[in-house]
Amino acid sequence: MSDYERIESAMAYLVKRTADQPSLAEIAAHVHLSPYHFQRLFCRWAGTTPKRFLQVLTLERGKKLLDERRSLLDVSHELGLSGSSRLHDHFVQLEAVTPGEYRTRGEQLHVEYGVHSTPLGRMFVAITPRGVCRAEFMDFNGMTDLLDDLKNTWPLSSVTESMLSTRHAIDIFFNSHTVSRNGPLSLHVTGTNFQVAVWRALLKIPPGAVASYAQIAESIGAPAAARAVGNAIGANPIALLIPCHRVIQQSGALGGYRWGPAKKLMAQTWERTHSEPVAL
Repeated sequence: MSDYERIESAMAYLVKRTADQPSLAEIAAHVHLSPYHFQRLFCRWAGTTPKRFLQVLTLERGKKLLDERRSLLDVSHELGLSGSSRLHDHFVQLEAVTPGEYRTRGEQLHVEYGVHSTPLGRMFVAITPRGVCRAEFMDFNGMTDLLDDLKNTWPLSSVTESMLSTRHAIDIFFNSHTVSRNGPLSLHVTGTNFQVAVWRALLKIPPGAVASYAQIAESIGAPAAARAVGNAIGANPIALLIPCHRVIQQSGALGGYRWGPAKKLMAQTWERTHSEPVAL
């Protein structure tokens, strides 16, 4: 049996036995390899681990069962998981939402949005009762695309325009006195555990300061994950308020930015010129 045939057979076995949640040893035995050699071979051919592949299969099966309005516990048992907490882990790690959030799809959630002029250009802002869920520059996306993305995230939510409700999010960044008047700003974001850890680390970078991707990776206890940190930063849905513009390359180069390097430089420059001086 060729290596290709072994991996093909292993994938078919995983699809058929998803509900049994087979162990690495069981999958390896199916294709007559040791667990160590099978793991290496699978990663080389499939580009992921057998565990990750099984998680994805489990997640997709879980989505179908949740669509049938089954309870979380019933779905967990149907998938061969020990409990609803493991189902939660699968969704959060791979889908960036909880099983309950996937099932409700924003049902009874009211989202308000507005487009505001700022010193850095026009920005699209959206909020829910839990906080700001979107803040994007409109340099590369039109209103239709931004609203479609919002509705795809919460397809059963109601979405209405409100310039008054969303203005506060803009004022928080561009007018520091607004914070004390209206209180702290909450954010409503969904992300994997790793993404959320990165975004929290960004919030700790002082205004006007910068940090490297490697420093962010070090700060979250994953010093070898600078590339993954970059991917998490690129997935940040809330510009400025989650300050991904404060992250640069180790060499001091500007690095990439979801809304273009020119916008990143503008944000850094504006922030430096409007930050309070630091006493030495």
